[in-house]
Amino acid sequence: MGANTSSKPPVFDENEDVNFDHFEILRAIGKGSFGKVCIVQKNDTKKMYAMKYMNKQKCVERNEVRNVFKELQIMQGLEHPFLVNLWYSFQDEEDMFMVVDLLLGGDLRYHLQQNVRFKEETVKLFICELVMALDYLQSQRIIHRDMKPDNILLDEHGHVHITDFNIAAMLPRETQITTMAGTKPYMAPEMFSSRKGAGYSFAVDWWSLGVTAYELLRGRRPYHIRSSTSSKEIVRMFETTVVTYPSAWSQEMASLLKKLLEPNPDQRFSRLSDVQNFPYMNDINWDAVFQKRLIPGFIPNKGRLNCDPTFELEEMILESKPLHKKKKRLAKKEKDMRKCDSSQTCLFQEHLDSVQKEFIIFNREKVKRDFNKRQPNLTLEQTKDPQMTNGQMDTGLSETFQTSKVS
Repeated sequence: MGANTSSKPPVFDENEDVNFDHFEILRAIGKGSFGKVCIVQKNDTKKMYAMKYMNKQKCVERNEVRNVFKELQIMQGLEHPFLVNLWYSFQDEEDMFMVVDLLLGGDLRYHLQQNVRFKEETVKLFICELVMALDYLQSQRIIHRDMKPDNILLDEHGHVHITDFNIAAMLPRETQITTMAGTKPYMAPEMFSSRKGAGYSFAVDWWSLGVTAYELLRGRRPYHIRSSTSSKEIVRMFETTVVTYPSAWSQEMASLLKKLLEPNPDQRFSRLSDVQNFPYMNDINWDAVFQKRLIPGFIPNKGRLNCDPTFELEEMILESKPLHKKKKRLAKKEKDMRKCDSSQTCLFQEHLDSVQKEFIIFNREKVKRDFNKRQPNLTLEQTKDPQMTNGQMDTGLSETFQTSKVS
C-alpha cells in the first residue's frame, strides 16, 4: 500500500473521542519525574498545543494518581484568559495525557535565571492580570497553593498565565484548609501556624503573588527562606525580619506589595476590588487588561524556545512514530503480564486497572459545541420564563463542564 500523498488534513468524526492519534508530536519542551511535555499539533485543525503525558506505572508507584485526578477535575471546570487552560484529556494503557494551551514565552523563573530585571510598569501589569486570574479562581472556590515564578508562563506577547494545579485545593464554603502544601519560600505565614485548628483560605495565593512580584522587581525574595528551612525558623523569620523596599521603587508599588505581604490574612489584600480600588491602579483600564489590549513591557524572544536548552536533546531521541512504537510496547507488556502471576503483580495491575476506569476524559471543543447546540433552547426557555437570568444561563455552561466527565 503506497504512502498517502494527499495534502488534505485527516478527517475525524467530531463525536469521536480525541486520542493520541489525533496529534503530531513536534518537540519536547519539558520533563518531570514521571512525564514529559511536548509541543503538538492537532491533525485536523492544525492548532498547536502543549501535551503533558504522565506514565501510569510511575504515578501509581509514587502515589500521585489522586493528585493527577484532582488536577484534571479542577482544570476541566476552568477557563480564563490568564490561566493555562485544559483542552483535552485522554489515556491509553501506558500514559495519561493532558493537552493545554501552548505558551512559548517561557516561565518567569526561566527569565529570572536569564538575569532579566523586570521594570515596575511591567510588574504592575503582571499583578493586574494575575489578580484577575486569582479572583476568578476564588469565584470557583479554588486555592492554587503554588503561585511562584516557575508556575507563571508568558505567551508570545508577554501576558501571564497561571499553570500547574497539581496541589490546588477545592474549598467548600465556610471552611478552611489545614493541610500544609506548597513551596516554602512562597507560602503564607498562616500556613505555618501551630495553633490548633488554625487553617487558611484564598489569601495564601495573594501572599505568594506579593513574594513573586517582589522577586521579579528585585531579583531576590523578601525573606531568605529555602526549601530546607524548618517551619520553626520560618515562623521566627516572619516575626523578626523587616522587609526592605528599595528607594528606586515608587512609593505606590512598595505600598501595594506591603498590602500583599501583610502577615495577617484578614488585613491582607485578597480580593480583586482591594487592588482595583488602590490609588496606584487609578490609571488602569480593567476591561483592557482582561481583553489583553494593554501591551506588556517585556516581550519574550520570538527567535528561540524560552526554556532549558537541555530539552533540545529530548527532540533528538523522540520516536519518529510514537504511536506505532507504543503499540509494539503495549503488546509486549501484555504478553509479559500474562507470564507473571505473582500476587504483587496482580495487585499492581489492579491499581492500573483502577486508573484506567476512573480517569476523566475531557474535550473542551465538544463541551462548547454541545453548549452552543443547547443555546437556542436556553434562549427559548428564557423567553418563556423572563425571570431566568443570564447568571442562570452561565450556570448552564458551568454545569456542562462539570458533567462532562466520562469514566
